[in-house]
Amino acid sequence: MTVQNINMLQQPLVTMNNHQNQKVTPAEAQTNFSTSLKTAIDHLNRAQVTSDKKTEALAKGEIDDLHDVMITAQKSSLTLQTAVEVQRKAVDAYNEIMRMQV
Repeated sequence: MTVQNINMLQQPLVTMNNHQNQKVTPAEAQTNFSTSLKTAIDHLNRAQVTSDKKTEALAKGEIDDLHDVMITAQKSSLTLQTAVEVQRKAVDAYNEIMRMQV
């Protein structure tokens, strides 16, 4: 992961910490979460598309840098694996909340 990707992952935490002293309405929280989720999904999609384009260009013989193609593919794979793990954790957290008794 690059420094930019790590900063992108930490951005929601920084945003949340800035609002600790302020009251955030449920609508604002939902909007912030939705925006963060859309940004993360867009980042994942861009990584996948970039990897696909470079792999296709390599197969067509348009580029010769196998090293760059493999690095891009690995970055794409790690980004997807991270997204899947975050999704699993979110589903587990949701299921745990649903099991709570009120």
